[in-house]
Amino acid sequence: MSRTATINRQTAETDIQLTLNVDGGGTAKIETGVGFFDHMLTLLAKHALFDLTVSAKGDLAVDFHHTVEDVGICLGKALAEALGDKQGIVRYGSKTLPMEETLATAALDLSGRAWFVYRVAFATEKIGDFDTELVETFFQSLAANALMNLHLVLHHGSNSHHISESLFKSTARALREAVAIDPRQSGVPSSKGSLS
Repeated sequence: MSRTATINRQTAETDIQLTLNVDGGGTAKIETGVGFFDHMLTLLAKHALFDLTVSAKGDLAVDFHHTVEDVGICLGKALAEALGDKQGIVRYGSKTLPMEETLATAALDLSGRAWFVYRVAFATEKIGDFDTELVETFFQSLAANALMNLHLVLHHGSNSHHISESLFKSTARALREAVAIDPRQSGVPSSKGSLS
């Protein structure tokens, strides 16, 4: 079964087309108009082994917030749609990942219930022209729309670029683990018989 999804979202603030294949090879084609964000999404696809295409046009003259938030919404919706009823998946994933002086943990549960915990403090308010608070905005949107528990914890780090990169990479690796098919798992990985 193909685990893919295409999401189109158009509002007065953004126009986004996103395609996702969770059984891909890590190929990314990302065009959001926000260079640093494109870099982070490319890392996420590479380390999750997702094939991801994103074309986003947003009100960047205002700021980057709507574009980043709405891409998170679209990616979350695509992930939920691609996984369907989640038959046979591992469900849980976690990764503690170093990036130079930085160490971060992502832990997640594709439970069908959204929850988001963010214990991260950036060293600076910006990375180039990118507001570091938008990292939280993206992951909150992703968790809410993928209907997953997502916990992000920064253990230490002093370089804001490295902190962001460690969060995206650790989340990607945790997702890669969680979406994998477990050959020993029959049906949905829940004693309730449903992940919702």
